[in-house]
This record gives sequence, C-alpha cells and structure tokens, in this order.
Amino acid sequence: MKHDAAGPSHFRWLLVVWIAVIGAISYLDRVNISIAGHNIAQEFQLSNPQLGWVFSAFTIGYMLCQIPGGWLADRFGPRKVLTLGALWWAVFTSLTASVPGGIASALVFFWTVRFLLGVGESVMYPSSNRWLANWIPTAERGLANGIIFAGVGAGAAFTPPIIATIMLRYGWRASFHFCALLGIVGGLVWLWLARNRPDQHPWVNKAEVDFIAQGIEGPSGENPQRLSWSVLFSSKDVWGITFSYFCYGYTAYIFFTWFFLYLTTVRGLNLKTGSYYTMLPFVAMSVCSALGGVLSDAVSRRWGRKWGRCGVGTLGLGGAAVFVGLGSLAHSASTASIILAGGAGSLYIAQSSYWSVSADLGGGSSGTLSGLMNMGAQSGSAITAVLTPVIALHFGWTASFVVAGVLCLLGAIAWLFVDPEKKLSTELPSIP
Repeated sequence: MKHDAAGPSHFRWLLVVWIAVIGAISYLDRVNISIAGHNIAQEFQLSNPQLGWVFSAFTIGYMLCQIPGGWLADRFGPRKVLTLGALWWAVFTSLTASVPGGIASALVFFWTVRFLLGVGESVMYPSSNRWLANWIPTAERGLANGIIFAGVGAGAAFTPPIIATIMLRYGWRASFHFCALLGIVGGLVWLWLARNRPDQHPWVNKAEVDFIAQGIEGPSGENPQRLSWSVLFSSKDVWGITFSYFCYGYTAYIFFTWFFLYLTTVRGLNLKTGSYYTMLPFVAMSVCSALGGVLSDAVSRRWGRKWGRCGVGTLGLGGAAVFVGLGSLAHSASTASIILAGGAGSLYIAQSSYWSVSADLGGGSSGTLSGLMNMGAQSGSAITAVLTPVIALHFGWTASFVVAGVLCLLGAIAWLFVDPEKKLSTELPSIP
C-alpha cells in the first residue's frame, strides 16, 4: 500500500541521490588506475604509451557497449540492468589487482580486464537515463541530472586521496579490492530501493505518481513506444548532441586519466600533494554539475528549452575551451591546477543538458539514444587516453590541452544546431 498523504511524496529524489552514489562508485572504480598507474608501470615495466593503452581499454569496452547497454535498459528495465552492471564491474575491479607480478603478458592481462570492466560500466548512465525518463518530470530533469552527475565529480574527487592513502599503507592492489566492495554494496542497495516505474513502488504515494505522470511529456507507462533505429540514426539532433558529447568526452577524460600523472611527472608534485591538487577539477565538476542542472531548468522555465538546454550547453563548453587553453600556459602547478579545474567545472555545467535532451527526445528509447550519445563521448575518451601522451611527447603538454580546448569550442558550436523541443517520429517500425 502506498502512503496516504495530502501532498505528493518525494521518493524520486532519494533514488536520484542513490544513482549519484552508484555513479561516484563507478568513477572510483575507473579512475583508481590513474592514481595507481605510476606504481603499476614501475612494477610491470610499462611505458607511458603502454599505460595509455591500458587506460583506453576501459573506454573502448565502455564505448562499444553503450548502445547494447541502453537497449538492455529499455528492454529489461533499469533496476535489474544497473544492479547486474554494478556487480559485474566490482568483479573486474578486483581482478585488476589480481595480475601476478612479473608475468610477461601483463599488458595483455591489464588491457583485457579493463576492457571487460568498461563493458560492465557501460550500462550505468543509459540505465540511469532510462529510469529518469519514467520517474522525473521534464521540468526537473536538469536538476536531477545535475545531482546524478555531481556523483561523477564526487567519486573522482575522492579517488586520489582514498587510493593514495590505501596505497601508501597497504599497496595499490588493496585499493582496488576496496573499490570492488563498494560496488557490490552500491548495486545491492539499488536492487532493494529501486523500481522501474513510480507506480510499482510501495513507498511512493498516488499524489507523487500523478505528479510525475502529469509532468512527463510524451508517452510513458509499462510499454512506451520505442523509436526505430532508422529514426535514431537519421536525426540531426541526435548526431548534434553525439558529436558535441564526443568533444566533451575527449576533454573530460584528460582529467580522469592523465591529470594526476601530469601534476606529478610534469609539474613535479609528490604523490600526496599531487593527489590533493588532482581533487580540484573533480570538486569543480561536482559543484558545477548541480549548478548547471539548476541553471538549465531555471532558464528552460523562463525562456524555453532551446536556451535552457542548448544555451547552457554552449556556455559550458565555450567556457571550458577558454579555461583549458589558459590553464596549460600557467607557470606554477597550483595556478595551473586552479585554472584547469575551472575548465573542468565549466565543462560540467553542460553535463545535465546532454542527458536531459536525450531523455526528452528518446522517451521509451531514452536508454538506447543516450547510449548512442554516450558512445560519442567514450570515443573521445578512448582517443584522448592514447593521443594525449603522444601529442605531449612530440609537441609538449600545452599542445595536448590546446587540442582539447579547440574540441570544446567545436562542441559548443554543435549545440546551436540541436532542437530540444523536437519530437522524434515513432511511425517507423519500433526497436525489436
């Protein structure tokens, strides 16, 4: 029985917060290797380019399975799919620490395990967006996504000090086992708390169910109509946000992979100091993600979703282009860290716009559509993991950041060609 109450309950926000927690754990599991990377490279005699291939393995698996992960969430529901994903990535996080010391094929082993970790994590945000399409009214999606992706910044921000502390006391392998345990807990709590739709949950009263249903534009319910592949792949709006998210992902992943090593090897910071400076971009991401969500909703209510979603997206990536370019030119490590953190924060002001627009456009196919969009971001991430050290080797680290800044500018321009008010046709045969 649902609660009898005069007004709607607010249970949806508890689930939003828990998705943010799971997202934070997922980023702890994916970023930990960048903190342990120096120790791993020394123990297994890996060069920076080889380490780059290990970093890229995750993003390749993550990228390739975005659309299948979104389709699974559309087909089987985000509750089960996200739970299985969390348990999967916990197993492969632990396996990362199980590479025997001194084996000749360490590079292949690391690459394979990190690839499969990416496969498991690929369901995280498509499942989240599929859940959001059922649970969050259109007008609240900016804030909801802002909170959810604040978990990305929080997880990444706490990763350096947590992993560094555990590494110094118990070794890098123990830090991975700790991350795996958190993933198991996060997934099981989600299985207990979540339902695919608000009308299925015993803790959600009728007033909240009605409030959600009235606030969702387009069809909802148990079997909402899904979009055909032809519609998804022929939409300029889908390709617009996908290209823009590619540019976003290329830049963001520099902070998740190379930033710590940049501060410690290029800027000369020690492990402890570097771990604290590495927190700055991720704290900025967390704060600005929520801020961007609030701003996106507020502007959408006042001037429409074109300004609220696309305008905020353009502002965020345009600002990131400026900050990233300037930060790389700073002389001191502290100044560079602060300015580059500003770039990361500006980038994340745009984060909720991507996922709000994909949920609005996708409806019953929001998992698949957001998977396609996120595949664009992860393509950029995979490229930056390998290309950034190569550019730095031949042209210097400033050039690596300038390339990222130029891509941010292109991503900002792409937002100008997206119409968030457009409804994609569902007349063609639906996804099987």
